[in-house]
Amino acid sequence: MTITSQVITCKAAVCWKVGEGVKIEEIQVDPPKSTEVRLKMLCSSICHTDISSIQGTPMFNFYPLALGHEGVGVVESVGDEVKSLKGGDMVIPIFVGECKECENCISGKSNLCMTYPLSLTGLMPDNTSRMSGRGQRLYHPFSCATWSEYTVIDVNYLVKVDPSINPAHGSFISCGFSTGYGAAWKEAKVESGSSVAVFGLGAVGLGVISAAKMLGATKIIGIDKNDMKREKGEAFGMSHFINPSNSDKSSSALVKELSGGMGVDYSFECTGVGPLLTESLEATKMGTGKAITLGSGTEPYVPFDPFSILFGRILKGSIFGGLKSMSDLPIIADKCIKQEFPLQELFTHEVKLTDIEQAFELLKQPNCVKIVIEI
Repeated sequence: MTITSQVITCKAAVCWKVGEGVKIEEIQVDPPKSTEVRLKMLCSSICHTDISSIQGTPMFNFYPLALGHEGVGVVESVGDEVKSLKGGDMVIPIFVGECKECENCISGKSNLCMTYPLSLTGLMPDNTSRMSGRGQRLYHPFSCATWSEYTVIDVNYLVKVDPSINPAHGSFISCGFSTGYGAAWKEAKVESGSSVAVFGLGAVGLGVISAAKMLGATKIIGIDKNDMKREKGEAFGMSHFINPSNSDKSSSALVKELSGGMGVDYSFECTGVGPLLTESLEATKMGTGKAITLGSGTEPYVPFDPFSILFGRILKGSIFGGLKSMSDLPIIADKCIKQEFPLQELFTHEVKLTDIEQAFELLKQPNCVKIVIEI
């Protein structure tokens, strides 16, 4: 077991204020406290939440902000109370813990652990930070900052993985892809023979498609304004594709045309685009339809048609796709290692941490799905 007391100076991506973009800075990363682990990051990836945090979002309104929450790293050092990990272990940072003892963990009704909750303070559980730059305390999204050569995280927000895992694929399952996969698997509990609509075919939407296919859904409709996403959706198991830009009809109407006029059993909104909340609900069957919202936008309020839910449909929000981090993520990691889903289809671009600003230009390209940041 490795224990260190040295401060490390390293490079990290920092946003100093909303709308200013990202700059690579030399920062200081403190040693881990008793229940913490310091990681040497191997690679990270970009999630839509990272972009929202730069643009300003109600979820993250604290700056300066050291960015990134998806990634894979190797344990560099541990605090003196950490017994489950040692130097050299490969781990995936997570943002929802699982104690297996609190009311939510025991009931099985929610993956939001009450002992190790989702943190929206930008700080460690003790309300302090292990990162600083230009003499200022740095905040981070959720449990740590992964666009950094080194980062510190509480041990209860780490999942150990087999070192044979492809680091890029491990990064994808730390948030985006797993959020979608879990939403179909754990939140909706998609049944064999059912029909599914997926709004937005980024990593989250493709995760939904992958799980829906594995669970036996027979009609999986992908909706995206980017025609290049058709090929990606089909690689993961999509049966039908809709580009709403090619029609004067609403997305929900187009979904109903492909589902006997009734709508689908399950719908997943993966974009965070406000008006699609109603569209995703309207796309489901009256009386029994269920819509899961997974996307997060920058608007504090979005328009919503109450009649879409009045007729017996269900709208449910989800964090991390309802996955329990310690119980469920290792199952997805094992499927990842066994190549049970084509995660290589997500990997479209790669940049070095020092070239992080290029990543935001690459995101504008129509063939871009996931960008891997080589740390």
